[in-house]
Amino acid sequence: MNANIPWPSMGVLRMQEGSRRFRLTRHDPSEELAFFVKHYWVVRWDVSDGATYPQEVLPNPCVNLVVEREKSAIFGPSKQKFTYPLHGRGCVFGVKFKPGGFHPFSRRPAAHLADQPLAIGSVFGVNAGELEDAMLSEPEESRMIELAEALLRPKLPPRDEQVPFIGRIVDRIREDRSLTRVDQAADAFGLSVRGLQRLFHQYVGVTPKWVIQLYRLHNAAEAMEQSGPPDSLELSMELGYHDQAHFIKDFKAIVGRTPEQHAKGRIGREEAEKSS
Repeated sequence: MNANIPWPSMGVLRMQEGSRRFRLTRHDPSEELAFFVKHYWVVRWDVSDGATYPQEVLPNPCVNLVVEREKSAIFGPSKQKFTYPLHGRGCVFGVKFKPGGFHPFSRRPAAHLADQPLAIGSVFGVNAGELEDAMLSEPEESRMIELAEALLRPKLPPRDEQVPFIGRIVDRIREDRSLTRVDQAADAFGLSVRGLQRLFHQYVGVTPKWVIQLYRLHNAAEAMEQSGPPDSLELSMELGYHDQAHFIKDFKAIVGRTPEQHAKGRIGREEAEKSS
């Protein structure tokens, strides 16, 4: 298994700043589970100065099985930014399923998971506390992955070809900036708009319209992380928006701040660090 896979921020806001406080690694799944699982991830942090550091993460169209002390659960795609308060020392392990990859395990509409966690035991038949004790006491991440795969393997479902099909749709949405409407995505894959919406309701948990919007805003946030204060009009046009106001409204709905506020916050922290 390949640890520390090279990767962009993947929705982790202010990744460069946050990496001074936490360590995030990703690991490939075994060949047997790679049909369903995108990767495993481990976050370790040490904020020993008594402060609390709020780490912000943008949503994505994937289900995550998360192992954390007294908080373990299966989480569907959230529609809003997630803020995790880092304090003291800790560790969290996660299984990130491919878009649509969790549905074959649960056989429930993925939309039921949106913003509503599911108990791990209800799908995999384990006690969450015992899983936390076993996994989070392991110093070696390779051993944590072995335990995760031992959890998943007995429940491994037959391969569902809708999973790679959905993966191709999501990849196209993420990579093709000219794709800005649901009907474009449906036409590109020989589906009706209604058929694409039903597929995403059942397998992904969020609408294709939301995924299109989400990845445009991921691109916007990453651009700001790298280049600083944005020209909102220029950036909105690059991302396929027809007007600046619509872009700013969508950005604030997901990130919680306007593009200008997001960029100014970054600059303010950098200046404070330089003067300290």
